[in-house]
Amino acid sequence: MSCQRCGAQTPEVAHFCQVCGLDLRSEDLRRAKSFAVKPDEPVASFNLISTIMPRGAGQRPQTYRIALGIGMAVALVAAIFGALPVAILVAAFTIPVVYIVYLYDVNLWEDEPVVVTVAAFLLTGVLALAFTVGWMQLRPTVAQTPAIGGGTGIGPSVSGFLLVAIAVPIIGQILTQIGPVYLASRPKFDDLMDGLTFGVISGVAYSTFDTLVRHSGALFGGLGSHQDPATWVVLIFLEGLVKPLIMGTAAGIAGAEFSGLGRGYDGFTLRYLRGFAEAVLANIAYAAGSYLFSFLSGSKGTLLTLLWGLLILGVLILRVRNVLHTGLMEAALEAAARSDDSIGESGELEFCAACEMPLVAGAAFCNNCGTAVRTSPRTQPVGAATGPADPHPPALPAAPPEPHPSSIPTADRDEDQGGQA
Repeated sequence: MSCQRCGAQTPEVAHFCQVCGLDLRSEDLRRAKSFAVKPDEPVASFNLISTIMPRGAGQRPQTYRIALGIGMAVALVAAIFGALPVAILVAAFTIPVVYIVYLYDVNLWEDEPVVVTVAAFLLTGVLALAFTVGWMQLRPTVAQTPAIGGGTGIGPSVSGFLLVAIAVPIIGQILTQIGPVYLASRPKFDDLMDGLTFGVISGVAYSTFDTLVRHSGALFGGLGSHQDPATWVVLIFLEGLVKPLIMGTAAGIAGAEFSGLGRGYDGFTLRYLRGFAEAVLANIAYAAGSYLFSFLSGSKGTLLTLLWGLLILGVLILRVRNVLHTGLMEAALEAAARSDDSIGESGELEFCAACEMPLVAGAAFCNNCGTAVRTSPRTQPVGAATGPADPHPPALPAAPPEPHPSSIPTADRDEDQGGQA
């Protein structure tokens, strides 16, 4: 049986193509009902573990779910009993610790997963710490977090909104890209899932240190609190789970697009710019909602911020799954195209003009979308002239004149005549 996407010969009993991953028992060429990371899940799913922890998701997903659940439970119990420093610290570091354990568990980078992960985490953490302290000191009157026990008593201002909801998310997203871009540009870490992983680590690190700075008053205020425990429970769930996942998945989208497909990293392409823009918009949306809802009285602001954050997180999870699924399917198609001996690992591939997928050698139609190759714009051979022909080409140098017989030395002239005789 031949795969209708890449043409590979597959066993009659096969469910998926071993080369490009196509579901052979379905007419869905995009495989939307079977996630490439975990085939028993659809691509459009809100499953968190297989989204941000794709490696090993099919073997031990419950382990990471239980670990996240235990961490959040400890933080929530501490918040209920008023142990706010414990609750804040546990909530801030639950996802980073679980993620580092996950990377060590799947042995993502052989003998140095912890070193690489911690370095990426600490780099963004230091940058986030310095930046958050700086902008909160610059404009303390607008440095509002979701309200705890009531509104601020001061209405939102244009300057506050521009700072908290526009400038801070944009600069923060730039900071979360420094580490992933540097690491993903190294030959050892240029895979699509490497870029996604570095982005998630960086985004989570930014959220962790942002939370510590914003709630430093409660963090160093002792074990007692006069605030409503229910409000703190919602806030801990928001700051410990929802916010880090929003920032982590947003940065992961941009990081994955920077790594791109196939050999090497794609770099600052249009796909990366689109992913970066999506990440910035998600962070702006969350920050804007948090800022505006913080002026509501009682616990309404915190609860609405939580619901708003869950909505944004749901959209981001779907987007990450599509980026990851599409990237893995496209990488498999590129690998199939490179299997031709005339192309090899280092050769240049031809790409479809319609869907930009790689074409196999000698293809008349695209394996992915079916567009005829002949409809693509013609490309000039390497080395061909690209500009108009010069109407006055330079004249070729004239051949040197033959020497007059009298100018030839006598010995040479006699020798030539002897040779002619």
